[in-house]
Amino acid sequence: MAIVVQKFGGTSVATPQGWQALAAQVRAALEEGKEPVVVVSAMGRKPAPYATDTLLSLVADYPHWTSSRERDMLMACGEIISTVVVSHYLRSVGLTAKAFDGAGAGIKVQGEYGQASIVAIDPSQLREWVTQGGIPVVAGFQGINERGEIVTLGRGGSDTTAVALGVALKAERVDIFTDVEGVMTADPRYVPQAQILKSLTHQEIGEMANEGAKVLHPRAVEISQAHRVPLRVRSTFSTNPGTEVTTPDPHHPIKDRAPAKERLVVGVVSVPGYCMVVLDFQGASDLHTRRLDVFEQLAQASLSLDMINVTEHRIAFLVRQEDLDLAKKLLEKFGYSFAMRFGCAKVSVVGQAMRGQPGVMARICQALSRAGVELYYSTDSHITISAVIPERYLRVASQALHREFGLEDKSL
Repeated sequence: MAIVVQKFGGTSVATPQGWQALAAQVRAALEEGKEPVVVVSAMGRKPAPYATDTLLSLVADYPHWTSSRERDMLMACGEIISTVVVSHYLRSVGLTAKAFDGAGAGIKVQGEYGQASIVAIDPSQLREWVTQGGIPVVAGFQGINERGEIVTLGRGGSDTTAVALGVALKAERVDIFTDVEGVMTADPRYVPQAQILKSLTHQEIGEMANEGAKVLHPRAVEISQAHRVPLRVRSTFSTNPGTEVTTPDPHHPIKDRAPAKERLVVGVVSVPGYCMVVLDFQGASDLHTRRLDVFEQLAQASLSLDMINVTEHRIAFLVRQEDLDLAKKLLEKFGYSFAMRFGCAKVSVVGQAMRGQPGVMARICQALSRAGVELYYSTDSHITISAVIPERYLRVASQALHREFGLEDKSL
């Protein structure tokens, strides 16, 4: 079987124009001699009537009686509705389609409601339908647990469904269709000169996703990389081939990048809406115990921290603005001395060629300084450097870094 998995996001399945474009992409795969398996997200975004957040709003007035199990049942309806609508539309234009929920697609999960992980897939029903010349339309974002209950995979889980099905079906590739023509060098809301990237490595797109870029769910990237499933990010509404995501040859990690065109940095990721928290332990004698206590207490409260920076007498980290009240209450409860800096943002540069390359941090500091942007502090990994800056300078900082690393070059 020459199977390709085609995943369509919420904007692609929300309107008749989207269904028409979706059908055109399915036909294109058939004309290419492939056997498409379609995965769909819920239809649109709130306030669209069948969007996930709209469905959740139906029980928002009953917070004290909320059941995680039933919230998952409710959320799963969004994708199931999409499968039925899309399969009906495909049949109406002459294609043989059939809707499958997560259970029908053989997707087995385990873990907590709302954030389960796929542990196995039995694709026999999907294979049988494909061998009959049919097109399965599968509900993303969901599966069934060992008790036969519907459990969802967390935000962005339809990407994970698509890639996991690609592995189970031994697909030639997985195409992630969205409303943009590929992965961009920056968020065009901050950098109008942002370009579509022709190719990325799994590690690069994974880092961009982890740093906050709305490109692919990090778990989907991990599965694709682990099983070497070719991946493309494309637009539903265009014939542009989009961005190809590959695992490079370990002996030639920057394969197919000519020296003159080698991309030291492939993207700038810009994320607003943070508060910086700094705890000062100056003069404390039991630093190790205090640091451990802070992190354990915040973890128990399920408070997510970003850009953690630990020095001998200080801890600094970012929290999302919506988590600020909880963080403040917890820290006050501990009795520790802390300061908060509001209105922060995170800007990151990502690139596999940065690994072991001297001078990248110096260029970041120089570019931000020339743009008049104060750098509060930074953290880094092998292929990512992230900086905390005032949110009011996020646009100018993003554009300065985009220029500094030559990302406006359309030939990249």
